[in-house]
Amino acid sequence: MVDDGWAAARDWPARRRALMEQLERAERDHRPVALITTAPGADGEPVAPTTLGPAAQARPLARALAPKPWPTDRRAALAALDGLELDAPAHVVWLSDGLDDRVSGRTGGAFTALAEGLRRLGSLEVVVDGPGRLPVLLRPPAREGGELAVSARRPAGAAATANEASVWLRATAADGRMLGRERLVFAAGEATASARLALPPRLANDLAGLTIEGQETAGAVTLIDDRWRRRPVGLVATGPLDRVQPLLSELHYLERALSPFSEVRRGAIGELIGGRIAVLVLADATQPDPTQRRRIVRWMEDGGTVLRFAGPNLAEAADELTPVTLRRGGRALGGSMSWSRPQRLAPFPRTSPFYGLEVPDEVTVHRQVLAEPSLELAERTWARLTDGTPLVTAARRGDGWLVLVHATANTAWSNLSISGLFVDMLRRVVWLSQGVSGDDPDAVLAPIETLDGFGRLGAPPLAAAPLPARAFDAARAGPASPPGFYGRGLERRALNLSPGIEAMAAIEALPDGAVRGIYEARDETLLMPWLIAAALMLLLADSVISLALRGLLPVPTGRGTAAAGIAAALALAAPAALAQGTDDAAIARATLRTHLAYVITDQPAVDRISKAGLYGLSLILDQRTAVEPAEPLGVDLAADELSVFPLLYWPITRQQRPPAPHVVRKLNAYLANGGTILFDTRDQGGTVGGDTLLRQLAHDLNLPPLVPVPPDHVLTKAFYLMQEFPGRWAGG
Repeated sequence: MVDDGWAAARDWPARRRALMEQLERAERDHRPVALITTAPGADGEPVAPTTLGPAAQARPLARALAPKPWPTDRRAALAALDGLELDAPAHVVWLSDGLDDRVSGRTGGAFTALAEGLRRLGSLEVVVDGPGRLPVLLRPPAREGGELAVSARRPAGAAATANEASVWLRATAADGRMLGRERLVFAAGEATASARLALPPRLANDLAGLTIEGQETAGAVTLIDDRWRRRPVGLVATGPLDRVQPLLSELHYLERALSPFSEVRRGAIGELIGGRIAVLVLADATQPDPTQRRRIVRWMEDGGTVLRFAGPNLAEAADELTPVTLRRGGRALGGSMSWSRPQRLAPFPRTSPFYGLEVPDEVTVHRQVLAEPSLELAERTWARLTDGTPLVTAARRGDGWLVLVHATANTAWSNLSISGLFVDMLRRVVWLSQGVSGDDPDAVLAPIETLDGFGRLGAPPLAAAPLPARAFDAARAGPASPPGFYGRGLERRALNLSPGIEAMAAIEALPDGAVRGIYEARDETLLMPWLIAAALMLLLADSVISLALRGLLPVPTGRGTAAAGIAAALALAAPAALAQGTDDAAIARATLRTHLAYVITDQPAVDRISKAGLYGLSLILDQRTAVEPAEPLGVDLAADELSVFPLLYWPITRQQRPPAPHVVRKLNAYLANGGTILFDTRDQGGTVGGDTLLRQLAHDLNLPPLVPVPPDHVLTKAFYLMQEFPGRWAGG
């Protein structure tokens, strides 16, 4: 039995290897095999076991297995066992994903019930992952101010959460560019880690997905749609004055302030509401008629946000489309309710979405529309002047918001619109909205791109079906609705896996009599290479002895000659095989990822500094370039292969001796084939004498002579057009 849900993708090669080893063992023992998976198939067919047959029959199916981007259904797997006909007790091997049944969000003991059902078939071995190799689930982010609050969960359980752990969160654009990187730290005993991702507005608009590095599962990916990205804002057009005299138009200031972080559209009220926007902005020059006001109220109640600005028109003829009751007229310098001087803004209260923004002293208001005193005025006030009068009020209308700024959007009543604070306040209002509202509830969203089990976007499977817009938020990932992007045309909605998973817990208790196994813990040693090598050595020795007995070789014959020859051949063959296996493993490890390397010295303190320095350099390369290096590796010049490393860092110490001739040949070959060696003489202040040591170490190396940097060198064109490169000595 194989768990092939999303969690199994965490280390799928180890699971595939374990499955193939079980099939090989069954084939050697001539035992029939039945294979069953626990996740529903991508074709929508229910879980069903294969027929009992030879292991060779199950091998093609095992090779074709791949993790699914949805949870397992262990109850369906338990029901499928009823159709399995066995003539004798079986040995059951369950290659699990390490999670119990709560991974699917269902209540009940599906894991325990399935384990007991398998135990009734015969002996049971449950193979699990170690505590540090269980999958991590990434939750969809929540927007808080200008940042994204991101959280991840690891499986609960005493062993799974015993130690502190950390993962790296990567924010990417649709074209694969990395926009940001943040570390999530799981404290000891905690199953949740949180972080805040702050991106500049222009980068935040390009955000397409969040991924946990090193996980490669559908649960470690969160797709981002318009609900988290740049939101469309509608400005109600007021007339030709907007274009002819823009500095007198309120829409000019609003458009300039909204453009850096929103998609700004202009049009009539009906056109904007019908065109799917997140925020509707009404300047004072726009006074909607009763029919338009009713339509705006319905749109707000469905989740839209209306931002309105006051002015002379609203002061003289206030309507019901305001969050608070307004007093007729206005408060201005020189009027009956006048100020002696313009008023500044007071600090924003904690209950305001603007809390945390710094209020500049130069922002002043010299006219405003006053609100009538009422019991709810205080809780509906988001911003005040220093004398306590409200400047911004807001109220809930259904699922949406109605926000009123008690001054104009241009400079007629205040200089707020030409300050940086105005941009930040508008950004907070746009982020307060729920994204695009006014979806057609009868619309059908077809799958555009979907995730596979490894969290990679691709074409949707044939069983993927369209989802109705009215039920999209309640949809859960499955064969008919895999996680991915759904929509029509350019409109996309993201369906993620994690909202359908309520909790995760590691497998801890097993049924009585069941045996626990660990992936990668082999209890067999593959002897085939050793036996083949021994057979070849015996064949070679037999040929040598045969030739010697026939007198074709000038070798003295004697009783011990053959035995000595065989012993010598085997003694020479075994170490060579070990060394070759070690070199192959090292080369395979280094070629999978880019590693910076340092030369191991006879001083552990120097080696620790070398590793730490290259580790920091690797982090900077990963953050600022397209290179994604793995952790640095130490290199023994005499024993290790050098050709797989792009850079070799060599710290010079007093105890080092000139390299042996074969090491010199390796280093010369490394340099001749494009390798780079950075010699660090470590003689700042003249304490090491590195220049002399370097001359001794590099005496036999084929190093080209130093030459001045020519004017057309690549370095003069790459780093801000620098023309000279001074170091510790000028003119060197």
